[in-house]
Amino acid sequence: MEEKQTSPLQKISRIISEFFSPLVSLFLFFIYRSIRDYSLKDSVLYFLPVLLIIIIPVIMWLVWNVKTGRYTNMDVSNRVQRKTFYIFAAIAVILYLLFYYFKNGSVDLLMLFILILLFSLQISNFFIKSSMHTAFNVFVAALFYSSDWKMGIVWLCIAVIVGVTRIILKRHTVKEVFMGAGIAFLISFLYLYCNIHFQH
Repeated sequence: MEEKQTSPLQKISRIISEFFSPLVSLFLFFIYRSIRDYSLKDSVLYFLPVLLIIIIPVIMWLVWNVKTGRYTNMDVSNRVQRKTFYIFAAIAVILYLLFYYFKNGSVDLLMLFILILLFSLQISNFFIKSSMHTAFNVFVAALFYSSDWKMGIVWLCIAVIVGVTRIILKRHTVKEVFMGAGIAFLISFLYLYCNIHFQH
C-alpha cells in the first residue's frame, strides 16, 4: 500500500516536534544553565548523575519498547502505552532525587517539580491524553524564565509552536494540547513561586 504524501508543513512540523521533544528541551536547558551558572567541573558533577540515572535509562527504555513493538513510536503517543512510560520515567526521577538527597542532604527542586509534572500527566492520562511535548516545553520555559525572563518568553513561544506541530501531525487534538499546557502552567507557577521563596 502506498503511503500518503507528506506535505511540507507536516515535514517541518515533524522536525520541530522531534527536535523539541521533552528530553531534548530539558537537555538544552541544562546546557544553558551549566554555561551560565556553573564551572565545567560543577556542571559535570551535576549533569553526569542526571544523564546516567534519568536521561540514558529513559532513552534506552524508549528504544527497547519501540524495537520490541510495545510502543508505536518514540513519542509514546498511544494513551495506553503511555502508562508504562510515565511509571518508568517517574522511577528514574525518584532514584535521582534519592541519590541527590543522600549526596547533598537537600532536595533538587527542579527534579522534584519534573516528578510532580510526570505524576500530573499520568493522572490526566486516565481522562485525556495531555500533550507531553507541550507540557514539558511550557515547564522548560519556566525554567529559562527563572534564569532570564527574555529566554523564558522565547521558550514559551517555542512551546506554542510545538503545541501547534502536535496538532498538525495529528498526535494530539487541540483539547489535549491545551490540557498539557494548562497542567504545565500550574506546575510552572508553583515551581517559580517555590524557587523564589527558597532562594531568598
